[in-house]
Amino acid sequence: MKVYGSPICIDCRNYRAVQQSRGFEAQYIDITENTANLKEFLAMRDHDPVFAPVREHGGIGIPLFVREDGSKTFDLDEALGWIGQPPVREEEIVEHRSCDVNGCH
Repeated sequence: MKVYGSPICIDCRNYRAVQQSRGFEAQYIDITENTANLKEFLAMRDHDPVFAPVREHGGIGIPLFVREDGSKTFDLDEALGWIGQPPVREEEIVEHRSCDVNGCH
């Protein structure tokens, strides 16, 4: 499995914490590490139909999980199922969004 993400994304940081604590293998591609990684991600984001709702809502679309057969998801539990891992438990989430009258950040 490939995972596209960035350390500036809370969901990506939570994924990385789960991966580290469980010790499973997955190729992590930091889209902000270099222009080649960013271009690879943007080529998918600009053309793959799975990103249509993300684009419509002004989102980025990370973390993106890509299965070996090419299927894609933004759902961590679905991706974990692909590799025989159980769903994430609440205690595995290391960072939570702060919420106030303006919403969650």
